[in-house]
Order: sequence, then structure tokens, then C-alpha cells
Amino acid sequence: MANNNVNDVAMTWDDEIQNDGEGFRVLPEGEYDFTVTDFTRGRFEGSAKMSACPKAELTITLHDPDGDVTVTENLFLNRKAEWKLCQFFTAIGHRKHGETLRMNWNAVKGAKGRCKVGVRTWTGNDGKEREGNEISAFLEPTETAAPPQGDAAYTQEPLTSVTQPRKWTGGQF
Repeated sequence: MANNNVNDVAMTWDDEIQNDGEGFRVLPEGEYDFTVTDFTRGRFEGSAKMSACPKAELTITLHDPDGDVTVTENLFLNRKAEWKLCQFFTAIGHRKHGETLRMNWNAVKGAKGRCKVGVRTWTGNDGKEREGNEISAFLEPTETAAPPQGDAAYTQEPLTSVTQPRKWTGGQF
């Protein structure tokens, strides 16, 4: 799969460097608008709590008046985590709460929504306390929210659980 991130380029041992980075900022807990800026398909190898499954690795930009912050979010394609997939696709406007949806991953990059953000604290390998942002919930759009972003030609009809048999008429297709 092609990598579209212009900063993700291998360097040689003799390359020159100058980019000091943008620094790292942790947003306070709260609700934020977001944009999905990248999506890659990955694999979760499993754990004691959940079996191996595909995972969606999302790069999400959280929008804040003082400047955007980027977080990474993994969505696991496992029935145990189906609720979070439903939250995500509802937040970006691809489904309504309670509807059945066939996930359209091609329409995820560029999608916009709103989420609840928390602050996670952990101890690094060096023994120092660290903190970073994590998405604790994807929120349903409000009535005034813009239509879903992404593939403008894509529309999703709700799937029905019962398929009606088609009547067969000889000689017709």
C-alpha cells in the first residue's frame, strides 16, 4: 500500500537534518471536532482479552482554537469492539444510531465528526510520568452537522436482515 505521508520517507546515514518538530501538546479533556487525516489497514495479533483481527489505524486531527493536535486511534474489527465501530461511523455521518451498515473504508479519509477526548497517563520506560490524548467516545452528529465527508458519490442504504426472494419468470433476466 502506498504511503501518502510526505514526512514518512527513509533517510540515508549521510542525509542532512534541520526539522526540530512541532512540539507535543496535550489537550484538556472535552469534546472536539475532528478530521480523519489518514487510514491504513493493519492487523491486531490478539491478546488475552481479544482474539486476532484486522484493525483500522486512523490518524485523527483534533481541532482546537489554540492549534490542532494529532492522535492515533485503532478500531478493531472484532465483535467485542463493534460498538466503537458503530460510534465512529455514526459520528462521521455514515449511519444513524441503531441502523445496520456495511462499513465503507474508502470514505473514511477526510471524514469529519465530533468526539470526546480524555487524557491518559502512563509511566515511560525511563520511569517518567507521561500523558497524551485518547479518544474516549465518538459522538453522534447534531441536527446542524454538515453532511458526511469523503467519497461524495457514496451513499449507504440500510441493510435489511431479511431478503425477500425474487420471483423467477422463465426467459427473463
